[in-house]
Amino acid sequence: MSTSSQFVAPAPIHPKPLTSKLTVVFLDHATIPEHIVLPNLTFEHQWQQYDFTSPEQVVERIAGADIVITNKVSLTAELLAQAPNLKLIAVSATGTNNVDLDYCREHKIAVTNVQGYATRSVPEHVLAMMFALKRNLVGYHQDIAAGVWQKDKQFCFFTHPITDIAGSTIGIIGSGSLGQAVAVLAKALGMKVVFAERKGVSPCRLGYMEFQRVIESADVLTLHCPLTPQTKNLIAEPELSAMKSSAIVINVGRGGLVNEADLVAALKAKQIAGAGCDVFTQEPADESNPLLANQDLPNLLLTPHVAWGSDSSIQALCHILMDNIEKFQQGIEQNRVV
Repeated sequence: MSTSSQFVAPAPIHPKPLTSKLTVVFLDHATIPEHIVLPNLTFEHQWQQYDFTSPEQVVERIAGADIVITNKVSLTAELLAQAPNLKLIAVSATGTNNVDLDYCREHKIAVTNVQGYATRSVPEHVLAMMFALKRNLVGYHQDIAAGVWQKDKQFCFFTHPITDIAGSTIGIIGSGSLGQAVAVLAKALGMKVVFAERKGVSPCRLGYMEFQRVIESADVLTLHCPLTPQTKNLIAEPELSAMKSSAIVINVGRGGLVNEADLVAALKAKQIAGAGCDVFTQEPADESNPLLANQDLPNLLLTPHVAWGSDSSIQALCHILMDNIEKFQQGIEQNRVV
């Protein structure tokens, strides 16, 4: 619980009576690891936090809230309509597809997100997946576990292709801070970097290549764009069948960007050489998800939405998240989506 600062801030955008404290509710605090420090708010407030919030618990927990913090808890118009005091939704992530932004605009509920906090963590995760897949580390690990090396009687064996990173082409879909950060690292490795123009857009903007040409020419295709109705299933059977058979796909953006069933089919048919997925259409995913159901494929690498999760990135996220709330209370717009 925080106490008032000596600094006299500008009047809040939505002031409450001086005798009232703003109620701040964090719906999924467990998305922040225990060893990461969440800065205190400097204005008088009542703090409520929950490790997890199920859909059935949302209404009860946000009903009296002035400020709600959410990472992935869905806040639909139906739920938001039952939170009459709500003034700010502070999303503790970049993506805001779990919040009904149209409802918030209509009812003057501010929405903030956190940007630019994972420009080291996410690109490094992309590179880690890229190296693992291009050198088939998972496949070779599985072969050793299955006794292939012991049976082969040689000092080494080659059951999977190993291809170099340097000199290959990386196609990047999404040219925001994360896509640009991936480009910097890729260039340092000696890769040719191409940014994909939006699907169906012609002529291309300066510095971009036509979407279909990127699909056809990339040795590595990595996704860093938001999930919208226009980008849902952006990569599906037509795109996968047009890729090089030696190419790999890496998705650390949003699960819905890639059609998961089509991706598995492409891996099995050897239409592409490999895939790395850190995000899924439903999270947490279960055995009904095509990716999890085929997790034993040697050319499929799965991680549980942790590309953003280095300690330094999460700590930066927490500082930006809480500063967004501070600035809102002071009447200053910062990282506003709505």
